[in-house]
Amino acid sequence: MLYIVGHKNPDTDSICSAIVLAYFLEGVPARLGDINPETQLVLKRFGVMEPELIRSAEGKEIFLVDHSERSQTLEDLEKGKLVGILDHHKVGITTSEPIIYLAKPVGSTATLIGELYFKNAMDLIGGKNKELKPDLAGLLLSAIISDTVLFKSPTTTDIDRKIGEKLAEIAGIEDIHSYGMELLRAKSTVSKMKPEEIVKLDYKEFNFNGRKVGIGQVEVIDIEEIQEKKEEIYKLLEEKLKEGYDLILFLITDIMREGSEVLVVGNKEAFERAFNVKVDGKSIYLEGVMSRKKQVVPPLEKYYKSL
Repeated sequence: MLYIVGHKNPDTDSICSAIVLAYFLEGVPARLGDINPETQLVLKRFGVMEPELIRSAEGKEIFLVDHSERSQTLEDLEKGKLVGILDHHKVGITTSEPIIYLAKPVGSTATLIGELYFKNAMDLIGGKNKELKPDLAGLLLSAIISDTVLFKSPTTTDIDRKIGEKLAEIAGIEDIHSYGMELLRAKSTVSKMKPEEIVKLDYKEFNFNGRKVGIGQVEVIDIEEIQEKKEEIYKLLEEKLKEGYDLILFLITDIMREGSEVLVVGNKEAFERAFNVKVDGKSIYLEGVMSRKKQVVPPLEKYYKSL
């Protein structure tokens, strides 16, 4: 059985891409964690069931979406058979035999799926060139909006915008901006969440030159809704640091202001050197920084490789 699965701590792109790609590959959509409030809203709106939760790759064929980092996937991946990866991040895995691999520097994995569909090219990744239904088009559009922060993120490309417009037409969404704001409000629900839930919401682990680094992120429309929880979040990150991390960053991204306050825990010098900044206290505001993938991971990886 072929399982299409996104990364741990799944976001909307990870879940929606798994569901839609499973339709074209005639496999089973799967997830590696709980579904966040934004994704719940999307699935409910389009009447789509959430993917199956799996814990092991054993006895399964696996097709990864929205990630290729070993630390972000099934811990026993080698017990299954990895057959393919569809992603929009840097290459983070090596394989012992050839697989299907398609990656492109666009704003979301959903964009790639949409592009393959509109080019009638699903066969390139072993899929069927079937009709994209309105509900599935809505999932892809939602994932693009989420990952590009309504096309505000520096990861956004013209391809994301063009594919988004085509998907909106199929999904019957006339006002992309209005729908996008609805999604962003659903994403920005941290005022109702416990600090530990906020930390886990969108947390990814990386291995940079043998050093374990964690980078979490939460996106808010109103920065005030998380202010009183920052101290507790910082304490939780300090505890997490004991799990063998060299550095942990937590980005509080202000969607409207288009920048991020970064909580820095652990090797503060590594962060300061990577970003050429000085951290006074526990955090620093980085103007214009909204993307972990494009603006945070690359300078950190470059710094650690220089050690």
